[in-house]
Amino acid sequence: MQLGKIEQVSIREQWRNEEYDFTPWLAREENIQLLGDEINLDLEVEGTEVPIGSYKADIVARDNNNRVVIIENQLEKTDHKHLGQIITYASGVEAKIIVWVCVQVTDEHRQAIDWLNEVTRADIAFFACEIELWRIGDSLAAPKFNVVAGPNDWSKAVKSTVENKELTDTKKAHLDFWNSFKAFMEESNTNLRMRQPNPQHWYTMAVGRSHFNISLTTNTQLKLLGCEIYIRGDKAKEAFSQLIARQSQIEAKLGELEWYELPDGKDCRIKLARHGDSKDKAQWPSLHAWLKEQSEAFYEVFSPIIRSLDL
Repeated sequence: MQLGKIEQVSIREQWRNEEYDFTPWLAREENIQLLGDEINLDLEVEGTEVPIGSYKADIVARDNNNRVVIIENQLEKTDHKHLGQIITYASGVEAKIIVWVCVQVTDEHRQAIDWLNEVTRADIAFFACEIELWRIGDSLAAPKFNVVAGPNDWSKAVKSTVENKELTDTKKAHLDFWNSFKAFMEESNTNLRMRQPNPQHWYTMAVGRSHFNISLTTNTQLKLLGCEIYIRGDKAKEAFSQLIARQSQIEAKLGELEWYELPDGKDCRIKLARHGDSKDKAQWPSLHAWLKEQSEAFYEVFSPIIRSLDL
């Protein structure tokens, strides 16, 4: 039996420049989730090189609880300058989660991150993560994130946040429905990335671009189920205008949709709905099958169009 040899690759061999090479790479959906998986969060990038006072934050993101996340990149070992920057950025946008990504975390800065987690409020978390590259033989280099410093028992805390929360009967019903749906999707080998469900009437999936997602919804009062494209942010109206210009092309593949520009708000929605009671477990197999079919179809049709929008 022949086995390959694992070799570590120099970071600078892959990314020569932090701002122009590494940050754009990390900001891509599939890569930011590698980092998110390491700290047990679903992350969606809001922007790169975001002005904060006279400085610029490398990446500003949000997690699935809508908390602001600051990510500061450093393709070398940690230094005092970047430590000061992450604190400055965090205060400038009232970030709840701050992630310092670097090649090497020194002992002094690991202790500093540990101290910040001890003295700040419980709802604020600091992380120091090292980025590594590895390859086997002549394979492509593969990235690996390692959390060197972070809040004590963070993984357990994230996992138990929902489990230990006192839920109303309605919220518990939502959580049970989405947990069952997530299991159904994973067992059916879907290509869509499944996130950790929350006790709410919606469940979101990435569609390949910040400020857009597929949102699956349940309305237990009206007994309705929905699959929609949800668009938010300052460019939502412009994006909606470009999408509705291709309405006939989109509906030729997905059927007739409901188009909501929502002129009194910033966000927009493009929705398909059907009757169904998510509280009735006997209906779950058919409801899950419909949500799977529609979410995969929405991704196939909308994702390439959304990625190509001129915003």
